Amino acid sequence: MRKLVRFTIAGGIGFLVDAGILSALLHLTPLGPFLTRLVAIAFAMVATWAFNRSFTFDRSGRSLAAEGFRYGSVGVTAALVNYGLYSALLLSLPALQPLAAMVIASIASMIFSFFGYSRFVFRAE
Repeated sequence: MRKLVRFTIAGGIGFLVDAGILSALLHLTPLGPFLTRLVAIAFAMVATWAFNRSFTFDRSGRSLAAEGFRYGSVGVTAALVNYGLYSALLLSLPALQPLAAMVIASIASMIFSFFGYSRFVFRAE
């Protein structure tokens, strides 16, 4: 249960990074909601990796490079699910605000991420 609470905190940090960068880029650049979301997801992934590695999960015993590759693999897959749902929502519901689509997509990918990280990335060898 402790891991799930800490994972939720990491997700909250990632969400704030994601939402903050998405909002800033939407207001400060002409990049649009699709490209800005890719940038925001990348920054959020780095933030959650740092938190999860330090506080949520026990170290795996793998090298930092191997653990980072595994984390990236799960993270990219979860990000594809997240971004795919985000894009589908914006394209099918044009009146939907990008931040609302981000919230829905982020919640949907959270369960996949937890099991991927806990079973594939940070599980002891």
